Amino acid sequence: MKALLILGLLFLSASVQGKIFERCEFARTLKRNGMGGYHGIRLADWVCLARWESSYNTKATNYNPGSKSTDYGIFQINSRYWCNDGKTPGAVNACGISCNVLLQDDITQAIACAKRVVRDPQGIRAWVAWKKHCENQDLTQYIQGCGV
Repeated sequence: MKALLILGLLFLSASVQGKIFERCEFARTLKRNGMGGYHGIRLADWVCLARWESSYNTKATNYNPGSKSTDYGIFQINSRYWCNDGKTPGAVNACGISCNVLLQDDITQAIACAKRVVRDPQGIRAWVAWKKHCENQDLTQYIQGCGV
């Protein structure tokens, strides 16, 4: 009985936490999906962005009370502009997806939406964490030793 309880708690924890990528695993996944140099953005910038937005956690969410919107997934993509969560007033859904797909362990659709975000005039500056932690910084540490 005790073992079942422990297994149940571990499962619950994993389902809430989602997949947490290792830094190099994430960098390699991004490279395979064409993110290195996409729209002039270096791979290290993407890795830094995700580190500070979600700590590489696919299930990360953050509610923004001021805008009544939520940021979803590994890139913390916002429901006001980029996806539909069915509860954000005035949502635009420029990526044409449900916000739930941004919480999947398979980040293919999250990558596609992040590519859409950077094609917008703000580019990568749409992410506050990138501006605060990555912009004008030496980001070599984020891809160092990853073979990318």
